[in-house]
Amino acid sequence: MDKIHPIIANLSTTRHILKSFNLRTSKRLGQNFLIDKGVVDDIVYAADIEEGELVLEIGPGIGTLTQGLLEAGACVTAVELDKKLPAVLAETLAGYENLQVIQGDILKVDILQIMNNQPFKVVANLPYYITSQIILTLLEKRLPITKLVTMVQREVAERMVATPESLSAAKESAKTYGALSVAVQFYTEPRIAFDVPPSSFLPSPEVTSSVIVCDVRKSPAVEVEDDKFFFRVVRASFGQRRKTLINSLASVGFNRELLSKALEMSNIDPQRRAETLSLSEFATLSNNLKSLLH
Repeated sequence: MDKIHPIIANLSTTRHILKSFNLRTSKRLGQNFLIDKGVVDDIVYAADIEEGELVLEIGPGIGTLTQGLLEAGACVTAVELDKKLPAVLAETLAGYENLQVIQGDILKVDILQIMNNQPFKVVANLPYYITSQIILTLLEKRLPITKLVTMVQREVAERMVATPESLSAAKESAKTYGALSVAVQFYTEPRIAFDVPPSSFLPSPEVTSSVIVCDVRKSPAVEVEDDKFFFRVVRASFGQRRKTLINSLASVGFNRELLSKALEMSNIDPQRRAETLSLSEFATLSNNLKSLLH
């Protein structure tokens, strides 16, 4: 590459770009710009990028993380919701040939089409207000994603890796383990790679962030008859945490008599609460309940 690019991931360059393009960070879009090259390098390392690999980036902003991915040799398709930013990216990342920028909503674009129906990795610094929705949408679509590396709020990362409450576990696990935990672990093997302090961003958020790596499973962690029904049971179970399992499920319309039978078949005490059930127990319960309904 014959053009030498300034490193975007530092405070002075970021301020210069924001001033040059008369940009203000949008709270509505959850914009916080990375200003720490070390963090960018660590994210790229966590994504295990190989030369020529396809990467979908969500919310590239002014191109901070994008630049790190491009320098590592990735072919990046970046989807940006903010209509002002594609023109900025055309300047900040001018000269990089392995980049495609698409202005649009990641929840609405045809991801399979823009990724040419090929396997790809997702790398993103996600806006915190919509993190869970984006991750669940990507996973539920069963796209050919091999690895998902995202920066999220620390609290969300803890929910993604949380396991059921046990006698030896801290009571805190009951708060963190929920429908998001089940969904992420159903489709992937997640782990928290590292934390990122507020000082790594402009403006500084009020919370600590974490980078989480989710290796997508070739097949789900547990075998279920019907994915949609499984997640309907999971969401209903966690819908009212203080209620027992049978009361939570009955409150969304499941027949109490059938529930009792399904729980008995599954060897699950109806007085247990959702946060005590493992993925395999949820799978057994949903499969048995579905069999009784048909």
